[in-house]
Amino acid sequence: MPDFVRPLLQAPNNEKKILLHSCCAPCSGDVIEAMVASGLDITIFFYNPNIHPKKEYEMRKSENRRYADKFNIPCVDADYDPKNWFERAQGLEYEQERGKRCTMCFDMRFARTALYASENHFKVFTSSLGISLWKDIDQINDCGVRAAAPYENLTYWTYDWKQDGGSSRMYEIAKRERLYKQEYCGCAYSLRDTNAWRAQNNMGKIEICRNFFSPEDTVEDESEEAVTNFFKFYPDSKEAENRQNS
Repeated sequence: MPDFVRPLLQAPNNEKKILLHSCCAPCSGDVIEAMVASGLDITIFFYNPNIHPKKEYEMRKSENRRYADKFNIPCVDADYDPKNWFERAQGLEYEQERGKRCTMCFDMRFARTALYASENHFKVFTSSLGISLWKDIDQINDCGVRAAAPYENLTYWTYDWKQDGGSSRMYEIAKRERLYKQEYCGCAYSLRDTNAWRAQNNMGKIEICRNFFSPEDTVEDESEEAVTNFFKFYPDSKEAENRQNS
């Protein structure tokens, strides 16, 4: 979108040095470009132990680094920690997306991000997670604020990255850069439920690490209508739990 003029961002307390928790390259695309255009000094923190399987994790991490390298943005690799994540997810396996399992997941990832921020003299951190239509921005911001609370002089930036067309631009950037096109949130349970939803809608199973955005892509599968239809599916997911436990 070469004719788009980005409004300048102002971080809390007018800080310029920002630690950005990034979940993937597509979600962070518009966030990074908006911050760069605003003269902010960004460091990316990649800590996403929820992503499953490891092949998917490595793909999302490498794509995140590839995009950040265009802007000479440093990336901190907190590396993989799936055992810890699965232990915390016990009893939450059949929670809906945007439910208690997601809160646990955001809390875990943001707590690690906040610790790194505090130890490395960042006063502000935020996350690209909130730009996705699949996520609840209030849930994410609550987790971010909670993670920052134990640290003096650390603030979570509760900016709504969806606003002013952010969600649309993230897809335009993903197509422009031909980024990896993941088709589920990331964890094993979202992969399970997304494949079940796809089967119900006569769609093939997700092929890990196969699809990349192209300029010809539409975003119908990422529209508000698609998101709404996905969440209507969740009663069937609960029935699956009942069948397993019967």
